[in-house]
Amino acid sequence: MPRRGKRYKDAKSSLTVGDKLPPQDALKAVKDLSFAKFDETVEVAARLGVDPRQADQVVRGTVSLPHGTGKEVRVLVIAQGEKEKEAQDAGADFVGIEFLEKIQQGWVDFDVAVATPDMMGKVGPLGRILGPRGLMPTPKAGTVTFDIGKAVTEIKAGKIEYRVDRTGNVHAPIGRVSFEVEQLQDNLEAFMDSIIRARPASTKGTYLKGVSISSTMGPGVAIDPNLYRRSA
Repeated sequence: MPRRGKRYKDAKSSLTVGDKLPPQDALKAVKDLSFAKFDETVEVAARLGVDPRQADQVVRGTVSLPHGTGKEVRVLVIAQGEKEKEAQDAGADFVGIEFLEKIQQGWVDFDVAVATPDMMGKVGPLGRILGPRGLMPTPKAGTVTFDIGKAVTEIKAGKIEYRVDRTGNVHAPIGRVSFEVEQLQDNLEAFMDSIIRARPASTKGTYLKGVSISSTMGPGVAIDPNLYRRSA
């Protein structure tokens, strides 16, 4: 079990065990309890009542955060012809099929990969490299598309992808500690709304079991999940 530093323990000691706060209060606490010397990422974790081993209970999706994540996202586009210019005009960082060979050689210095459908025959063999890193373009995430300009613009503006892990939890960044509480709350609400709408039809019982938020180095602050169960 990892050892916690004094500043983490001091921050955690100010929280009451078992307390579940309203979102605005929880976000304010996360900001107040952050202690790192860098602008920490604020992350939300949702514990879901699903069995990820069942294909029909895998929760995944995308959501556009109103205020972005605060992180500069490096976008790679695999396309040819006029779609290359479309990608460049939209602000893609790396464009062209020549990057396929670089990936084959181990280069993965990008955050999101987008490809046109006609390029997937060439991208597919790189699945063993891209798949484990979560970088493989997929139609469900909107990263396999001919509408390259829209895809790149949305990703740059704060569109993120999420997927339930093997323990039934979903983690996602919703901004930075430097964001205003209202900005973080807008992003949190957008994410939670997407999670609720992504509920699998085969799920029985309580879908949303718990929600907490934390900064990169800080302790988790629990939010009352009942606030989001209006349709869960």
